[in-house]
Amino acid sequence: MAHVIAVTNQKGGVGKTTTAVNLAASLAETGLRVLLVDLDPQGNASQGVGIDKNAIEKTLYNALVEGTSVLDMIMPTEYEGLFLVPSHRDLVGAEIELVGEQGREFRLREVLAPVRDRYGFVILDCPPALGLLTLNGLVACTGVIIPLQCEYYALEGLSELLNTVILVRDNMNADLAVKGVLLTMYQHTNLSRQVMEDVRNHLGSKVFDTCIPRNVSLSEAPSYGMPVIHYDKRCAGAQAYRQLAQEVLLRG
Repeated sequence: MAHVIAVTNQKGGVGKTTTAVNLAASLAETGLRVLLVDLDPQGNASQGVGIDKNAIEKTLYNALVEGTSVLDMIMPTEYEGLFLVPSHRDLVGAEIELVGEQGREFRLREVLAPVRDRYGFVILDCPPALGLLTLNGLVACTGVIIPLQCEYYALEGLSELLNTVILVRDNMNADLAVKGVLLTMYQHTNLSRQVMEDVRNHLGSKVFDTCIPRNVSLSEAPSYGMPVIHYDKRCAGAQAYRQLAQEVLLRG
């Protein structure tokens, strides 16, 4: 069975989708089969691996709301071992349409069940909100990675997210654990160093050793529909995500 990892933070602009795309690509680069699930209606993860979200016939919406088999929507990417379940803005309606459904929090887990034994990892790119879609991600996964930007308000909202993880673990998903907190957008400034020190003192071993730097290539790669490890394989951002993939493999 695949390790299912939800990449989530209710705060936007922290490198969540960048992490989901590049972690998935880096794991696939090691020879594993990896499924990237775009759970965000913005569809940025789909675009980040070169898929035109406006030209897709079936997306995660069809699986969650209409019961379409996920097998009908898994798409290969141009990168060996990396596959995608795409998203579309229609997914916004899923939260409304599912609100009265029994077992709505478990819908994604049910959708992914038939394919979990086909992949080494399933990476979920959750939307920047603690709504029903993110809740589905937390119920379906075995671990959570929380990207945290190296800025003054880094820890703001983190306790709320961690409390949500505990509630989901205690009531809906006993296998759920925090795989790690990932520091992102690090710069060689006093502020970034202070934030890193504070977060490590506060969370200890929960923080990954890998720190993702602020990097031009990381910003440019999505506009070309490419993970950074394929856009600029020698840049600092690519090296950092490869290092993160190794840490994730070691943590199991």
